[in-house]
Amino acid sequence: MLKNSLFLALVLSGTAALADVEVRIVYLQQAVEHPPTLSNLDPIPEDLGVAGALVGLDDNRTTGRFLGQTYEMDIVAIAPGGVWEAGVVEALSRSDLVVLDAPADQIGAALAVEGAADALFFNVSAPDLALREDACAPNLLHTLPSVAMETDALAQFFVKRRWTDLAMVVGTQEGDLAYAEAMRQSATKFGLRIRGEKTWAFDADMRRNAAQEVPVFTQDFPDHDALVVVDTIDDFDRYIAFNTWLPRPVSGTDGLTAVAWAPVVEQWGAAQLQSRFVESATRPMRPGDYAAWAAIRTLGEAVTRTSSSDASVLRAYILSDTFELAGFKGRPMTYRPWNGQLRQPIPLVHARALVANAPLEGFLHQHTELDTLGIDAPESSCTAFTE
Repeated sequence: MLKNSLFLALVLSGTAALADVEVRIVYLQQAVEHPPTLSNLDPIPEDLGVAGALVGLDDNRTTGRFLGQTYEMDIVAIAPGGVWEAGVVEALSRSDLVVLDAPADQIGAALAVEGAADALFFNVSAPDLALREDACAPNLLHTLPSVAMETDALAQFFVKRRWTDLAMVVGTQEGDLAYAEAMRQSATKFGLRIRGEKTWAFDADMRRNAAQEVPVFTQDFPDHDALVVVDTIDDFDRYIAFNTWLPRPVSGTDGLTAVAWAPVVEQWGAAQLQSRFVESATRPMRPGDYAAWAAIRTLGEAVTRTSSSDASVLRAYILSDTFELAGFKGRPMTYRPWNGQLRQPIPLVHARALVANAPLEGFLHQHTELDTLGIDAPESSCTAFTE
């Protein structure tokens, strides 16, 4: 059924005459040494991201088989301490279509390598706002939601629930500080108040001490409707719920979370994608996997519609009003032409179920409600796409 519907869509949309097209993609990954955490219940998969890209590649091949299109993907992995720029040079020698799975600093460095200006890059791992703002680049697209998109999704939920007064516990990692700042901006944007904020800097073993430490730590917070916990490395946040001084819902990086994807997303045909991923990777799909899948599928959709593998042709089509990506999240997804961010709904989930899908009803926008999440065009400091 999927194959037939795709073929019919091609015919109806007046796609260019079928022609043999060879597409080579490079998945360039910087391996990262993650800081130790208290719990090993949720280890980071070794194939995070790559597994999603492989499922996307298989999807592209399924369609391409009927259209004379062939897809190949090289995986280039840079070990911790390896020379990242050398990896970028190697990737560019193989293809001008490159998926970047790396921290924000390395992504910025990749853009500065000789020859990078003629390539099309996809950021599938860095939620940093800088890459979408002052450090944006016209040939860098983002399939992972920005941290602002996620905190805006949470803020919309708080508004709908009339949870206007918040408290926040923030870890000390760089990612924690960025998430907390985005949450402050979201609170201001949607008229919420953060009435209390504290830094979590404990090194005690919360597996044994949470019931004693957390109530004392949260006791002096002013009254609030919800507690936002910010722990991007998943070290202490799991020990906060049900241990706070006031019985309040927990959100942020634990409890109610805003994510690109989660195993509990099953509507809008998502169960099909979930099952295909589990069959391929033998584990549930994570946000990084989804972002990588979306990048590969973006290229597949653009190649199908343009009958081209040229980076400049694909970029122009992807950023046009014509492009749409079916992302199994309830509505078609497109790219923001002012900073290259993939517009997408943000699932609000807990460990067992989908709670809501942002943007929520009632949050209106003159163009698309998806632009109520994250940095909108009038607020953006990215000028690279208009120069």
